[in-house]
Amino acid sequence: MRVLLLPGWLNSGPDHWQSRWEQLYGDIRVEQHDWHRPLRGDWMAQLEETVLATPGPLALAAHSLGCLLAAAWAGLSQHTGRVHCALLVAPPDTQAPALREQLPGWSAIPRQPLPFAARVLASTNDPFCAMARAQALASDWGAELIDCGPRGHLNADSALGDWPEARRWIDEQRTPLN
Repeated sequence: MRVLLLPGWLNSGPDHWQSRWEQLYGDIRVEQHDWHRPLRGDWMAQLEETVLATPGPLALAAHSLGCLLAAAWAGLSQHTGRVHCALLVAPPDTQAPALREQLPGWSAIPRQPLPFAARVLASTNDPFCAMARAQALASDWGAELIDCGPRGHLNADSALGDWPEARRWIDEQRTPLN
């Protein structure tokens, strides 16, 4: 099973767990044309192209805005059957006033159940999403919620390193698709 990395707004720097996974495991980063001004349709097209270009069953490992990308793509793509599972880390609340202004094309958060197994990892002190909002998103998406405690936005500043605890869940999902 190949892992597609879906970074959030501004991409993931070299010390981010996604970048570390790319180096350690050869995971595939879904590259976007514009990390500074993310356009939902463009980002979804890039994900669709990467899914179609990557053979075999897939897992998504999304961070922040990448979580909303995964949910939006899952609501429209005809290729969701290729995805076996998704790890959705620190989804942002783009309906909150500050983020709505910065990311206007993302204020409508997809809320439909996801067509694959999913786990939402959230922090109790994430500055971009309150835990209650993360719980509501996980519930709407039909995902299991994991409370990671007070660890910020679960990014490089959270000092997660290679984050083997999160990787373990993806590895546990490595069963053949039916």
